[in-house]
Amino acid sequence: MASDTAIAKADRTARPDDGVAGADPSGPAARLRRRLIRFGGSRLGALILALNLLSLLILFGGALALNEWRRGLVEAKQESLSVQAELLSNVLGQLGITRGEPRPDLDAIQAGKWLRDNFIPSGQRARIYDIDGVMVSDSYEVTEAIPGAPLPPALPAGTAAIRPAPEAGRRELERQDRAAAALAHEVDLALSGQPQASVRISESGDRVVSVSVPIRHVEKVLGVLTLEAGDVDAILAAQRRALMPFALVALVVSLLSSLLLHLFVARPVLRLAAAADQVRLQRARAISLPDLEGRRDEIGDLARSLESMTETLSDRMDAIERFAADVSHEIKNPLTSIRSALETLPLVKTEAQRERLTGLLQQDVRRLDRLITDISNASRLDAELSRDRPRPVDVTALLSDIVGVYAAGLKPGEVTVRLVTGGDPAVVNGRDGPLGQVVRNLIDNARSFSPPGGEVRISLLRDGADPQRPLVIRVEDDGPGIPPDNLETVFERFYTARPRGTAFGANSGLGLSIVRQIVEAHGGRVRAGNRSGPNGEILGARFEVALPAGPRQT
Repeated sequence: MASDTAIAKADRTARPDDGVAGADPSGPAARLRRRLIRFGGSRLGALILALNLLSLLILFGGALALNEWRRGLVEAKQESLSVQAELLSNVLGQLGITRGEPRPDLDAIQAGKWLRDNFIPSGQRARIYDIDGVMVSDSYEVTEAIPGAPLPPALPAGTAAIRPAPEAGRRELERQDRAAAALAHEVDLALSGQPQASVRISESGDRVVSVSVPIRHVEKVLGVLTLEAGDVDAILAAQRRALMPFALVALVVSLLSSLLLHLFVARPVLRLAAAADQVRLQRARAISLPDLEGRRDEIGDLARSLESMTETLSDRMDAIERFAADVSHEIKNPLTSIRSALETLPLVKTEAQRERLTGLLQQDVRRLDRLITDISNASRLDAELSRDRPRPVDVTALLSDIVGVYAAGLKPGEVTVRLVTGGDPAVVNGRDGPLGQVVRNLIDNARSFSPPGGEVRISLLRDGADPQRPLVIRVEDDGPGIPPDNLETVFERFYTARPRGTAFGANSGLGLSIVRQIVEAHGGRVRAGNRSGPNGEILGARFEVALPAGPRQT
């Protein structure tokens, strides 16, 4: 029973997602996995947001803390004034300023003397109101201190005096009226028997902490004692001063965040732009910034993508240069042969020699025509593959049509082509033109190595029983086979090594290279091997093309 020799090792261009171990850590799938664990898909976005939020949180936290501190200070001041006012109210009764005979009454004259003789702390103001809400005594009126401010310097003679604008005077009167109304309202509430505490604007325009407590004789309310402390503005000024450290910290954080954004975003982008300019100006073939490529954020993704892109372009340029050099070398061979034959043709003396030279010229011309045709096809292949969109292709029908064309033009003694398939529809996603070129190139290659009267067999099978497994197109011939060392090199451009006895110049060396390029563009793979007999002898060559299965036909 015949056994086949080992097929060439699997193609090195297999897709990277065939296994986890072979996956590219910098590929799209890996970048997508990294984005899933990032804030909004962006590490830089998370950094920018965190730095901005940090500044806002510092200010917000500082404002809250200072607001609580200010509220605590005001409440403490109100509590202190309340205790002081209650104490003074009790003293008034003990001193007889409030009396109950013959009826409950408040002695306004004694209250004024008492305010004059007793110590009222600096910055505080004490006022006493009777039962009707009329002020009977004011510490500012009975004190020996004369309120006011120094007069401004005298104006030069003949200078008109600067009088306040009527509008300013009107606004000042309105402010004083509002202050008096607020104080009167507080006194009225205290006359009802409930102590009052508030923060209001005084007649002078200052913010004051005010406490009003009822003056009682037993349970009878005889008046109101109001104490004011005008250091609220000082408290607010202290609050503003206390807020300054938080504002300075927030400013430092903002400056630091701007510096970090400059260092980690702006400068790397500028470096990438400069590296791209170097490539554009042809001073470099590729972008290589290892410090940026190691970053695990968008800048790293951009650096790796640019490096991969420029490396691909560089490899493509190298391939084009090698291709141009190979083309030049391959075209020179038949041209040299043609020139030599033409130079020798006038020197021949016999008709047989002339016919032999003419045959060589015709062979070289055909070889040159075939070479130019294959070079043209290879140069247009990338554009055709990128221009045509993949669509479902019935491989069974495609193979039947191609084999039919070969059978229709078959001449006696030529190599036949036979299709071996079950006839079931087999569909792949691809481009029928390039896929047809793959099959024709494999058939032409097999026929060129087959002996006269030989046969080339085309079969279609699946790689396993699963209908979603790849489709395999197999092409076998009866030729001399392929040397084991050349099972991979046969797919290189301009590979023209031929076994002894085969016709020279029948191949351009581009057919199998084009086959691999088209198959890989379709996500498949191609490999070469040999058919062997029961004693290990080589019976012919075998090529297998595996293509991903397309949608099933219904």
